Order: sequence, then structure tokens, then C-alpha cells
Amino acid sequence: MSEDKYFSKLDLTKGYHQIRVRPSDVHKTAFVTMGQHYEFLRMPFGMVNSGMTMIRAVRRLLEGMDNVVDYIDDLLVHTKTWEEHLQVLEELFKRLKAANLVARPTKCELGATQVDFLGHRFGRGTVGLQVCNVEKVKDAPRPTTKKEIRSFLGLVGYYQPFIPNFVAIAAPLSDLTRKGQPNKIVWGEPQERAYAALRKAVISKPILMLPDVNKEFVLRTDAYDIGLGATLLQNRDGHIFPVAYASRKLLDREKRYSVMERECLGIVWGIKKFALHLYGKQFTLQTDHRPLEFLKVSKFDNPRIMRWVLALQSFVFRVEHIKGKDNVGADFLSRVPV
Repeated sequence: MSEDKYFSKLDLTKGYHQIRVRPSDVHKTAFVTMGQHYEFLRMPFGMVNSGMTMIRAVRRLLEGMDNVVDYIDDLLVHTKTWEEHLQVLEELFKRLKAANLVARPTKCELGATQVDFLGHRFGRGTVGLQVCNVEKVKDAPRPTTKKEIRSFLGLVGYYQPFIPNFVAIAAPLSDLTRKGQPNKIVWGEPQERAYAALRKAVISKPILMLPDVNKEFVLRTDAYDIGLGATLLQNRDGHIFPVAYASRKLLDREKRYSVMERECLGIVWGIKKFALHLYGKQFTLQTDHRPLEFLKVSKFDNPRIMRWVLALQSFVFRVEHIKGKDNVGADFLSRVPV
């Protein structure tokens, strides 16, 4: 989608209800209310297999249409040219008509250069945050209970790939939801800083580049006392742009690792985190820990590091050393105070 210029989205009306229940299975949907017996003739929401049945039906319908993305009953069409866009839409409408599936006009958007889909805004080779969700975060009141903390973290947590060091920043808030903590939130300075930082990160409307599978990726990793950080990047027209951020806190046992072990752990974790983009492709791994520059060719006496090196044998990459001051993205992820 990185080079696509035209987008359309469709929402299938009442989703599941457009699929008929097999007559021999209708009795399995029976329920009683107000003394009356009812059975569904159309697939209802809430049944164990409803979701997967809908997904299979839609994917069977879209088989061979590489320019259409589906998520249950939501469809996204993306193409590079307007002519191609019209052709894809025509074929899609023909298939929908043949399957007796109906889209809701009020929730459809055709031929746009930018479109909101699943909480994100796609267009011009980038992906950002959907404005209405940004406004929800902006207008959200300060949490006062565990339930409200979880709700707030769930809202902003949906955009973790856009927020450097999300896990570490959110730690003072997520710690309040642990078992044994009082339901009524005790709000202190660390919680205030975390709340303000997360709101600012979302309200600033961060933008990431959409990955181009035909171009080489760059992965930067780093580790420090409290966590691991990884940044996936790509070179576009001589400039490096972020594709996604990732971070996590170190486990108690991992905090006892040596510096080299933590740095190597950061590399292994970062590569596995972005394996979907990196597996089967040549990419560049950048680290500010010079001893790991020869990760793939050196022999290590440390059994733990050797196991990690073996785990990376299926990935094709070259290691490049960069100065710590240049490792801005991943370094910030792991070193930000909590």
C-alpha cells in the first residue's frame, strides 16, 4: 500500500445477518424469551462460529483480489492508478451482487486519496491515527479507578506502534492495575507524567511510513537497565523514516544479564517482533554495541548468546555499528525514565 494513491472502503450492512443459516442447523440457534420460542434464519452475532464463518465467506468472495483488504465485514480497496481502482471496484461490486451481499452507503467511501480504516488513516504512503480516536483521548477525563485506567490504556495502547517506548512510559499507570492495588487510584507525580506523556503522544498525531516490501528494511535495537527498544525503518529518497516502534520492559531475571547479553537479547527480540517484515529478506541491523558487529561470524563462549545466534540463522542480515548518539529511536525507547 506504500505506493497506492486511491482508496475506497465498504461496510457490509448488518454483517453476519447477511449469511443464511443452513436449514438443518436452524434449531441450534433457538432461544426463549417472554415465553416465546425463536430460531435464527440468519447468522446471529455472538455464536461461537459466527466470526470465522463471516471471515471465510468474505475471503472466499475476494479470492484473487490482491487490492482488497478485509476485516470481517469491512473492506478496503487500494490501487496505484484511478483506472485500476475503477476496475477493482467494478469486479468487487459484481462479486457482492452475485453473493447477494449489500454494503451500507452511509458507511462507504469511494475514490478517496485518504481514508479511515480500523482506527487508522491511510494515504500518501503513510499511516496515521484516526481523528475521532485522537479526540477521544484528548477529551478523556483523568482515570480515577482501576477500570478507568484499563480503559484509558486500552484506548492509547491500540496505537503502540506509533509511540516510542509505550510500555515504559505507561508503566506507572499499568502498575496501578496489579492485583492488590486499591481500586481507587492514588495519583502521584509518576502517574501524572505518564498520563500526560501518553496523551501528548497521541494528540500530536504521529505518522509512520507504510512499509514498501520491495525496499530494504533497517532495524535499530538497543537495551539498557530497564528495557528493550526496537525501531523498524526504511530509506525513502535518501531519508530514513520510521515504519514502526516497539519496546518492552525487561523481566527481573533479564535485568541481571550482562551488557552484551542484554544487547543481544534486544536484537533477538527486535528481529522476532518484526519477523513478518524481515523474514526471507535482506535487511540491515544497526546497533551501537560494537562487539555485536560480528554477531553472525564470531564464536561466543557464552552459551546463552550462542543459542540466540543459532535462533537468528534463518534471517539474512548484515550488522552495522552506529554511534550511540545516532541510535536515537531505539535508544530513547530503552532509556527513557519511568
